Amino acid sequence: MGETSEGMTDDVYSNGSIQNSNGSLEEKLDELRCLMGKSEGDPLRIVGVGAGAWGSVFAAMLQDSYGHLREKVLIRIWRRPGRSVDKATAEHLFEVINSREEVLRRLIRRCAYLKYVEARLGDRTLFADEILKDGFCLNMIDTPLCPLKVVTNLQEAVWDADIVVNGLPSTETLQVFEEISRYWKERITMPVIISLAKGVEAELGTEPRIITPTQMIYRATGVPLENILYLGGPNIASEIYNKEYANARICGSAKWRKPLAKFLRQPHFTVWDNGDLVTHEVMGGLKNVYAIGAGMVADLTKESATSKAVYFAHCTSEMVFITHLLAENPEKLAGPLLADTYVTLLKGRNAWYGQKLAGGEVNLDMGDNIKGKGMIQGVSAVKAFYELLSQSCLSVLHPEENKPVAPAELCPILKKLYKILILRDFPPDAILQAMREESMNDPRDRIEIAQSHAFYRPSLLGQQP
Repeated sequence: MGETSEGMTDDVYSNGSIQNSNGSLEEKLDELRCLMGKSEGDPLRIVGVGAGAWGSVFAAMLQDSYGHLREKVLIRIWRRPGRSVDKATAEHLFEVINSREEVLRRLIRRCAYLKYVEARLGDRTLFADEILKDGFCLNMIDTPLCPLKVVTNLQEAVWDADIVVNGLPSTETLQVFEEISRYWKERITMPVIISLAKGVEAELGTEPRIITPTQMIYRATGVPLENILYLGGPNIASEIYNKEYANARICGSAKWRKPLAKFLRQPHFTVWDNGDLVTHEVMGGLKNVYAIGAGMVADLTKESATSKAVYFAHCTSEMVFITHLLAENPEKLAGPLLADTYVTLLKGRNAWYGQKLAGGEVNLDMGDNIKGKGMIQGVSAVKAFYELLSQSCLSVLHPEENKPVAPAELCPILKKLYKILILRDFPPDAILQAMREESMNDPRDRIEIAQSHAFYRPSLLGQQP
């Protein structure tokens, strides 16, 4: 017997196959249906809201696993209509289709291949919701998915949903869920919501605080907090769908996180669970801040291993310091925080954005919604974290100068990123200057400062001291 996460055991047979002791897919689905009070003939309705890379992969992963059980579960995804696919992207998509024999055959069987030929020639315009139905996400063209049931009318998508998966950026979450709440006014039972969103927003006022996507959803809908969960990494969306080893952590109330972890868990997709929703969600946003800087450093130093390692040491020391502001027992976060940060710095869209920004292939005037990649959440997160941690009412005692300073003053990398990305006072190569300044302390010193001083500020997460 082999032991895996959260007490799950596997039987390994002589041929190397693995039979999960959590039971078959149908048994796992039946358990979740029972918990949600679904009767025979009433399918469990799962709806993804937002069709970015992670949101689309999540819906496709569920469709691949459970979609054949049509009488027991219906899986669909909502995205806004009208987004067109430009000719260059259509040409690239055609190349991807013709390089994958199984995809080519699937489209021919569905009588859908001809429209991609016409789009490549410029004789037809494709739309993002149209190609999603055929299994192509506009933000991840090189990773074909399975065909999905796509709905472009938000009310139709969500009004009777049992489980809603939030795949929207944090900057759009509140607005969309305020609209959704209008369609739920007559509901007797509230749905379960799983948020995949990684960004955060800052609320500056008498009590400055971080606002997370799950808090936005609660404010907008009134869905009980125990029904709202966060699912985060470390993982990369395309690797999950390609069935490479991937990992996730679902956070929230025990009532839902444990059965959902079991429901989502697959041989290639390990899912752990944790009760600390808000802090993990905030850290999921924080990693994107530093990932942009990591991309800049990689490009500016031509992938210098030493420079990247020094940057990693500096940024993680700032993250450790920030966790001591946010959590009473931050050491519990060290494993998932560093793992999620590491994979995002290596291969995330925010690191990609930093590289392209430093190399001059993208610029700040293009905004933070980049063609082929989607929303670069780290930009708004830099603004949110820096402005929040610059509030004088959150001041901490500077360990060397022995005077109160805003927490942002002890985070030089965050400060420099804010001046590059938000104020635009400096070009991207200023990130290297920040690392080389004589006043830059050894990262170990900042960690010692964090661990030896009482910096905890519960008000930052809306908690009472």
